[in-house]
Amino acid sequence: RPCPAEGGTSNPSKRHRERLNRELERLAGLLPFPQEVVAGLDKLSVLRLSAGYLRAKSFFSGKGQPRGSRPPLSPKSAFFLPPRNHDIYLLISSLPQALNGFVLVVTSEGLIFYSSHTIQDYLGFHQTDVMHQSVFELIHTEDQQEFRRNLHWALNPPHAPKGELSPEEGKSVSSCAVTYKPDQLPPENSSFLERSFVCRFRCLLDNSSGFLALNLQGRLKFLHGQNKRSEDGSVLPAQLALFAISTPLQPPSILQIRTKNMIFRTKHKLDFTPLACDAKGKIVLGYTEAELRMRGTGYQFIHAADMLYCAENHIRMMKTGESGLTVFRLLTKENHWKWVQANARLVYKNGKPEYIIVTQRPLVDEEGGEHLRKRSMHLPFTFATGEALLYHSAYPLPGFPDPFQSKGKTSKSKKTSHNHGGCSQKNGVNPRSLLGAVMQQDKAVY
Repeated sequence: RPCPAEGGTSNPSKRHRERLNRELERLAGLLPFPQEVVAGLDKLSVLRLSAGYLRAKSFFSGKGQPRGSRPPLSPKSAFFLPPRNHDIYLLISSLPQALNGFVLVVTSEGLIFYSSHTIQDYLGFHQTDVMHQSVFELIHTEDQQEFRRNLHWALNPPHAPKGELSPEEGKSVSSCAVTYKPDQLPPENSSFLERSFVCRFRCLLDNSSGFLALNLQGRLKFLHGQNKRSEDGSVLPAQLALFAISTPLQPPSILQIRTKNMIFRTKHKLDFTPLACDAKGKIVLGYTEAELRMRGTGYQFIHAADMLYCAENHIRMMKTGESGLTVFRLLTKENHWKWVQANARLVYKNGKPEYIIVTQRPLVDEEGGEHLRKRSMHLPFTFATGEALLYHSAYPLPGFPDPFQSKGKTSKSKKTSHNHGGCSQKNGVNPRSLLGAVMQQDKAVY
């Protein structure tokens, strides 16, 4: 160990914390996820995903499986991201995209052993948000007993104590799990182990009820290679887990199918200035990353009638860490407005917010218009009082003038402006304010 500097004191607690942080950073770098996803993981998530990956690796390596079973697949290819030089693995990784649903594997205790990345297209949760978590945290309270019943081979699980089925108690479902010896169970190819049932899952993409009814169809199969031990230390045999394909109960429309696979992610500074955009986002919007970054704050790309609505959710996100469902219009490179459904969340580093990650799904104009009609039209701030200072607007409020003035825009957007400091235009409007953003837009796009 290096000696402390002269006059300095050695702090064992600080050294231990630094070593732990270094090891966690190294462990996070080994996870087979994109860098932008890994950067948003907290320490507990890194440990949770590492444990889930090691369990998956043990399962796919074939440990504990009887001889003559099928050769194991690569855990990295089948579970997360495929090696690019293996065409067969590329095919395997693309198979979930062909399903009208996502793959879900749940252990007898109710832990999500695996979920395909396409869960984000249906429920809005990223794969990293659900892996190695209790499935009962996602299931409607009234449907939890039905799901628990289907995890049991005889559809007759042990009775849980009162309160066990609440979302808060969902994490302790292991207390209700029953372990079996293989000779106590029917053969794995038995029709008794087939499953087909309906449950409501939490859905971030649904702003009406917040839940999506899914039909889970599959079967119970042995989960090998987990090396679980009983209380006396003896190794338990492989237990059954639910392997199922989860599809929406209501078939999607053709328009929904066309937009489902175009979900894209963008990265922003805390004031919403764009920093990065993934490949799908470049296809939907038409901009390169350089073109997005050189335009100033991200509000230059937002429709004037949606700016206050987006700014209100922006402030909510800065206070709570997540914006909630936000539907608005973005300006494409071809000067067309594209409706998107977005959910923004803060990413923290060392306990402080560092940047914003926004997951966005394109909508058809009819769906966007329906959201607009449902949107509450009340103004988020009372501009006749000091509440308007939340946006530090010293600009006079002229009431409701013509839709366009000078380089003008709608009166709605004229009423507020963010105060980020910096230079001002000749008319005294901060270019980084909402009003400054809308005045930089070309009125021809309206």
